[in-house]
Amino acid sequence: MTSPQPPQPSQPPASRRTADAARGRGGGHGKGIALFVIASCQLMVVLDITIVNIALPHIQSALGFSTTNLSWVVNAYTLTFGGLLLLGGRTGDILGRRRVFIFGVLLFGLASLLGGLSQESWQLLAARSLQGVGGAIASPTALSLVTTTFDEGPERNRAFGVFAGVSAAGGAIGLLAGGILVEWLDWRWVFFVNVPIALMIAFLTPRHVRESARHPGHFDLAGAFTATLGMVALVYGFIRAAQEGWRDPYTIGSFVVAVVLLTSFVLIERRSRQPITPLHMFADRNRSGTYGIMLCLSASIFGMFFFLTLFVQDVLEFSPLRAGLAFLPVSVVIAILAGVTSRLLPRFGPKLFMVLGSICLAIGLSWLTRVEVDSTYLGSIFGPMLVLGSGMGMMFVSLTLTALSNVAPQEAGAASGLLNTTQQVGGSLGLSILVTVFGTVSRTEAEKQVPAFLQHAGVLAKTEFARTRMLPKPWSDEVLTSGVTAGFMVAAAFALVALTIALLVIRVRPSDLERLKGDGKRPG
Repeated sequence: MTSPQPPQPSQPPASRRTADAARGRGGGHGKGIALFVIASCQLMVVLDITIVNIALPHIQSALGFSTTNLSWVVNAYTLTFGGLLLLGGRTGDILGRRRVFIFGVLLFGLASLLGGLSQESWQLLAARSLQGVGGAIASPTALSLVTTTFDEGPERNRAFGVFAGVSAAGGAIGLLAGGILVEWLDWRWVFFVNVPIALMIAFLTPRHVRESARHPGHFDLAGAFTATLGMVALVYGFIRAAQEGWRDPYTIGSFVVAVVLLTSFVLIERRSRQPITPLHMFADRNRSGTYGIMLCLSASIFGMFFFLTLFVQDVLEFSPLRAGLAFLPVSVVIAILAGVTSRLLPRFGPKLFMVLGSICLAIGLSWLTRVEVDSTYLGSIFGPMLVLGSGMGMMFVSLTLTALSNVAPQEAGAASGLLNTTQQVGGSLGLSILVTVFGTVSRTEAEKQVPAFLQHAGVLAKTEFARTRMLPKPWSDEVLTSGVTAGFMVAAAFALVALTIALLVIRVRPSDLERLKGDGKRPG
């Protein structure tokens, strides 16, 4: 009778090895596909913030938006996205990140389909809000999946480098994609294009991304409610101020409501046993500093994309496609610098790249304040964009790694949600502030240009001006350029605040460098 052979523990069964690889636990091929899936989701969610910008004039004429209400095509997305990110990250922690990730992606795809099919303005705004909900569920969960799929150290550094590069370049890629789709197809395709991408991601995720452990807890709905409505009220206050002035009753009321709701949010989080935003995360000075820098960075770059899009289309008279191509250098430089930064981080630590990135950001935005009506793309815009792209590539990687460093597995979703929230809220608030500055300076410049216009204009032009109160070219170009340069000045000030935080708050400890080099342990 032959005795049974003992099992060989050194080699798992072939079926198990295949399954592990398919779920991103095995070799580099499986993890490479997993990273492609996760990064594709982040790109889809991030670029949707800007892909619509170039299509706005076509959307306005097709659905009958007023100029004032047109801004809500962008704000309906960014506000629901930024406001619900905290809840989205917490949902993944409790229910399992992979299943929540798939749900968020499919919801985003459905909302995109509804947006493309919209026949009325309210239908598009509802679809944009639903897109924001889907993005708020998918985006923080995607970032959390990076921490559970890739080992700490060089492997995770490279993954975060790709993720952060996609996040940073998504805005510029959105402008390029929007230009192509609007010029070659139709404005509706800026929404339809998301549908096949969402279906592809939902198909590949169960096959190449492993599920995370589910952590017990409950949903902090009171915290989510007060945080979301508080940020909506705050952003609306700035938008209202840009349109009606700071003394407008609705402007003042919006700020009062925002203060009450956000104060209530902090009190709720302090008393909750399982808060949507664990406030102890802010006890780490590096993490708190990172959130502050991300807030300033987003405020700067959202304004940069918004104002440059206006300038190249209205003053330089670029077509939608040419305007999109004008932003391509930013994407290329971001991708290159994000890759280089992720490889150098274990040697130099994140602080150096936060400082250098902030300096590049301040220089690029200050350079853009010199644009004039007779400026050219190569002479006044191309150079600053290369500098800005360099800063963004360095900063996004280092900020992402620092914000998620040394976070407990059960709080990875909350930490990533908070990082994404500071990015989106910073962008919305920053853009609102910059638009307020833009509007104030533009009105002042318009008052200066009206006498010159009336002196040189013909009868028909004067009649049209009396009807619309809008100056024609070349006087309108002077007004727009004046407001844009003022916006760039404030954006540069945000970059200087980020530099100050990086210099005074961020500290790199020996243990941080060791963690970046990696010990080969997988997070729980």
